[in-house]
Amino acid sequence: MKIYLDSAQISSWKLPAGCPTVRGVTTNPSLVFQAGLPVDLDTYLQLIQAAADHGFPELMLQLPNNDPTLALKWLDQLRAAAGNANVRLTIKLPCHPDWLPTIAAVQAIGQEILLTGLSNPVQLLWAKSLKAAFVAPYVGRLVADGRDVWPFMQACVAVQNELIGAQKGPALLAASIKSPEVLTRLIATGAAAATLPPASLIAWSGDALTETAMDQFELDTSKSLQFIA
Repeated sequence: MKIYLDSAQISSWKLPAGCPTVRGVTTNPSLVFQAGLPVDLDTYLQLIQAAADHGFPELMLQLPNNDPTLALKWLDQLRAAAGNANVRLTIKLPCHPDWLPTIAAVQAIGQEILLTGLSNPVQLLWAKSLKAAFVAPYVGRLVADGRDVWPFMQACVAVQNELIGAQKGPALLAASIKSPEVLTRLIATGAAAATLPPASLIAWSGDALTETAMDQFELDTSKSLQFIA
């Protein structure tokens, strides 16, 4: 499973030892706002350079509005900057028919897209028909809504593994993961990727049971030295 950081707070991208290798960063307008940044082209260009500076090979940016003309104008600069920085760029767009003109415009220039926020199997099949590179359901929100999320996750993985010509279906990038147990099930289910806040990765890089075992090893080692005396 590939791991992406879910944050536009550049200062949080450096992780301590014990965290898994991070493939890249994924953001959206809400995360940019939460980072205290304007949702504009200059910010997105800065995020591309920051990803390169951190050695991340990928960055996923969500366009802020449903305007195909503006999308193409932004993409001229974003794609050029990503190419110069050697960062693979994926454009995130809501999985909603109102966004179809922008989806079509972005794909027409050969740009990979991620469809975000999908919540049911019909939306999943629509994303597949559009040949999206990724789909990103909000797992935590689905659980909070009282849904049994796991049949849907299994369906996402099944579609992910289907061949469409020479290509596989949209890769599942699971978002809004609220616990390590959910991450465990996603790994076991076969999700291609997950996106997590840096704080979650740091918190889950250790475990109280591991600490307890280490303390016991140290104590027993110390006690064992009494045998020498």
